[in-house]
Amino acid sequence: MTNNMQYRTLGKTNFNISEVSLGTWQVGGKWGDTFNHSNADEILHKAIDLGINFIDTADVYEAGESEKAVGRLVKNSTQQIYVATKCGRQINPHVNTGYTPQALRNYVEASLKNMGLETLDLIQLHCPPTEVYYRPEIFAEFDKLKAEGKIQHLGVSVEKVEEALKAIEYPNVTTVQIIYNLFRHRPAELFFEQAQKRNIGVIVRVPLASGLLSGNYTTQTTFTEGDHRQFNRNGEAFDKGETFSGVEYGLGLQAVAALKEAFPNTSLPNLALRWVLQFPAVSCVIPGASKVSQVMSNVAASGLTPLSNQEMGTIRDIYEEYIKKEVHHLW
Repeated sequence: MTNNMQYRTLGKTNFNISEVSLGTWQVGGKWGDTFNHSNADEILHKAIDLGINFIDTADVYEAGESEKAVGRLVKNSTQQIYVATKCGRQINPHVNTGYTPQALRNYVEASLKNMGLETLDLIQLHCPPTEVYYRPEIFAEFDKLKAEGKIQHLGVSVEKVEEALKAIEYPNVTTVQIIYNLFRHRPAELFFEQAQKRNIGVIVRVPLASGLLSGNYTTQTTFTEGDHRQFNRNGEAFDKGETFSGVEYGLGLQAVAALKEAFPNTSLPNLALRWVLQFPAVSCVIPGASKVSQVMSNVAASGLTPLSNQEMGTIRDIYEEYIKKEVHHLW
């Protein structure tokens, strides 16, 4: 295991987790490709070797194949690995009325079976419609599941700051997964303060804005048909904010160019991850990986020197110039 990895407490769960962890949406290969289990196993094992001990998955990732790969890892590992999965996105149509205590219970039990586990360390509602956050009976069902030993903790994955603030009013919500990156600053305004006050674990997803912040994309870059960066740019399939953080692609490229100019000798992905880790309210960041080299690159961010006040100011200026007026108010 690497000695560079730093660990943080995941809020009320008291889990001591790697500050750079792993999201597994595309762990079996690139979005749109057929799921490759040997690739997934290689990525997952490399993650553990590098000190990652928290894996985030969901029942809808690759129709359950991602959960199977994560379950296999946990069963074959002697180390403590914390597993977070999600439920609710299988509801079709994905509307408030589809959310019932029984439906969610069924999904939890299916995830346990899929992963071959007896209990889930963390189950998260998977970006439900806003109305669901105003229904106490939905949250109460997870207290029953906890009493039965099927889950250890409940969290939520949200699209909007408003939803995060509502969710943490429920005492049994221990974590919030939220999009936060160089192109999405709003969570730091009020939500982070409230999360710290209530000892809520904050899991940051989409830290590289669907790869836009890798710095590798151009106006000529193409994406495959099954890749959400091809079909969801205007929110055709799910919330637009999940794709490039809701930033219009051309505008995003302009902001990336400005970042590259301001930080000429820095790896942009490492800068993006290091920036997220600057904030003490953040428990961990969960960049995805479709190959081993990406895991290695992501993990390196944990050992980097913190950014200076001047560097943080430069990033804020670029955000305010290019991005803020387009996205800040939306999520």
